[in-house]
Amino acid sequence: MALTRNESVVHEKTGTYLNVSVGSHVGLALGPDIDLRLFYTRWAHGFAVGGANHPKPSLQFFDAAGTAIHKIFLTEGGDRAAFIALVDRFRHADQAPLLVAQKIVRPAVLDDGEIDVAGFRAGWDAMEDTHQFFGLLKLHRLDRLQAIRLAGPQRAEPVGRNALRRVLTDAAETGAAIMVFVGNPGCLQIHTGPVHRLLDMGPWLNVLDPGFNLHLREDRIDSAWVVRKPTNDGVVTSLELFDIDGTLMAMLFGARKPGQPERTDWHELVARVSALDAA
Repeated sequence: MALTRNESVVHEKTGTYLNVSVGSHVGLALGPDIDLRLFYTRWAHGFAVGGANHPKPSLQFFDAAGTAIHKIFLTEGGDRAAFIALVDRFRHADQAPLLVAQKIVRPAVLDDGEIDVAGFRAGWDAMEDTHQFFGLLKLHRLDRLQAIRLAGPQRAEPVGRNALRRVLTDAAETGAAIMVFVGNPGCLQIHTGPVHRLLDMGPWLNVLDPGFNLHLREDRIDSAWVVRKPTNDGVVTSLELFDIDGTLMAMLFGARKPGQPERTDWHELVARVSALDAA
């Protein structure tokens, strides 16, 4: 089971790691169940947790400050012998306790008044692929929320803090296939498909489906935005959630692959959320 989280959201997918590629800075796992983007410059520490007799042993990875990046749990029916062999192969010679003290500093961004807003918006409108957005942020020294605030209403519009609940409920009722992105600076994990069972547990809004669990602190949502980016396949729309610190909590899209236009049912679903908040 693959688990990726940030301070507000936990994303769990059960399956097999397939089509794994490992680069010096970025890695991928592109299976139908486990779909990951791995940003290795943030990875610093890895541990095997639980021995041969542990009911659910795991591999757990952390950044330099000790914040969790990604965890892999061996589930029932998994190849325990292969797991033990993997741990033996990569066991570090030094097993002394580790003191983690390094603080991760967020990159500096410019104040709103220093931004070339016209140039930024022109760059937004010229995008041909959603992945170009990251380069656009870097070019203009913007963080994600600042960029969305400055984009203008035709590109990004604020919606209610309950937009996630409304979207998930609507998707569960209609059977619309969606994509749920949750990540941190070292890993991005994606669910693609429908959602079915929604359940509240205190402040947590949960999706509890076979193969996919989502646990989100709804009380930590500070702002929600419907974001529209141009691509060669047409406009791609997302719902993006941020906490009080301006940190991205989660993103939702309609299920699609490159070369495909946005799904009509997703477009209609998001349009209903926008219309309700505009009323």
